[in-house]
Amino acid sequence: MAAIGVHLGSTCACAAVYKDGRADVIANDAGDRVTPVVVAYSENEEVVGLAAKQNRVRNLSNTVVKVKQILGRSSGDLQAQKYIAESKCSVIEKNGKLHYEIDGKFISPEEVAKLIFSKMKETAQSALGSDVNDTVITVPFDFGEKQKNALGEAAMAAGLNVLRLIHEPSAALLAYGIGQDSPNGKSNVLVYKLGGTSLSITVIEVNSGLYRILSTNTDDSIGGICFTEALAQHLASEFQRTYKYDVRGNSRAMMKLMNSAEVAKHALSMLGSANCFVDSLYDGMDFDCNVSRARFELICSALFNKCIDAIKKLLHQVGLAADDIHKVVLCGGSARIPKLQQLIKDLFPTVDLLNSIPPDEVIPIGAAIEAGILLGRENLSLDNEILSVECSTKDILVKTVDESGADKFMVALPSGTPLPARRQHILQAPGNNSSIFVEFYESLEKSPIKEDDKFAQIVLQDLDVKEDGLHDILTVLTMKRDGSLHVTCTDQDTGKCEAVTVEVAT
Repeated sequence: MAAIGVHLGSTCACAAVYKDGRADVIANDAGDRVTPVVVAYSENEEVVGLAAKQNRVRNLSNTVVKVKQILGRSSGDLQAQKYIAESKCSVIEKNGKLHYEIDGKFISPEEVAKLIFSKMKETAQSALGSDVNDTVITVPFDFGEKQKNALGEAAMAAGLNVLRLIHEPSAALLAYGIGQDSPNGKSNVLVYKLGGTSLSITVIEVNSGLYRILSTNTDDSIGGICFTEALAQHLASEFQRTYKYDVRGNSRAMMKLMNSAEVAKHALSMLGSANCFVDSLYDGMDFDCNVSRARFELICSALFNKCIDAIKKLLHQVGLAADDIHKVVLCGGSARIPKLQQLIKDLFPTVDLLNSIPPDEVIPIGAAIEAGILLGRENLSLDNEILSVECSTKDILVKTVDESGADKFMVALPSGTPLPARRQHILQAPGNNSSIFVEFYESLEKSPIKEDDKFAQIVLQDLDVKEDGLHDILTVLTMKRDGSLHVTCTDQDTGKCEAVTVEVAT
């Protein structure tokens, strides 16, 4: 009996099959091991994958890309607003939910994702020669409950039996069996994922097979597409230098250059140079240009620096040095770039850099291994199940005042607390006040607390004044798996109670 692991990224999807104790990525009908997350609509059919991507130049307004960025989001969401502004395909709100408007039809993001999952399922079944439904789906660590539900519902609508949703960093560790090689020891692992549209870095403490997220950060301002765009801009400059025409304002010509730049970028991860040829780029003129790896690295030098600076920043936030990291796992298609790998090696000269599995295949392989674990495969190469526990990523602190009136902070819910969690504390405040302000902050461990870190406050009014005593305030914090936090404060003398719910606290 087989199962599959599916990673649906913003730009590409990949499926791995678990069978006979092994997890292997499978190629699609075009022979590629990853499938573009692109769906093109025409009057009579929907085209998914490479064919849709290749035809996007001619069918721009009817082609959906990067659907993962809008799944489960509302029009008020900042990321959704950015997506809508950049989308060549019309996105509107209908009945309180976002839809693509294509040829007078309204198509939900979940329907688009369903077609991608269907493609992944067909690919797996074609490789196995039999039906396969049991699936583990990967999700980014910062996905909220609505995004997770939308992704799971799309997979189920495609006929998949979703065994579990697993976080992408945890899947990356599972792919390399991290946590089993030294089951009694403690180590810190940095998962570096550079995908098509974002950079995610996560530091995980591994202790006896248990994963604890120490800190994580996602930067949506940099991804593989930034490298492609930089190279496309260079090609446009070369065309202008040769033919005296500037094509940067021509969307069709720039789309062609983007396609050529992407092919060249992939080739430069393996070769020292790549040829960029575009048929009839502008006004019937063909364009032919050779780009060396050294030139590509020079063009993208600022992007490489940004990718490395993000690691340094996260390590500083979590209070770790490079020597405190024991392993670095590379994942995401753009982590294939040799220059980036070399810069990471230079930053961690004594650390194991794990890249023996192609970076764009690490996460689906980990998901497939998890599927094998859940199905109870006795012959799985991993002897014991590795547990992935969702934890709070930041300290939740309460600010009160002491008897002298000075501010004081107390950690009410420490980072790394397994979720869901419930904590209660008795806070004391000067009795000569009839009103008490209780303020809540979130902060990374060891980081100084700033006013910007405050995310909520509760005010208790009309309390009995005690000239010689203290107010006892029972404070209860409840955090769910999705990071939402509910807080109640109750005055023990009067029974007066106030509450606040914060949808995403950490």
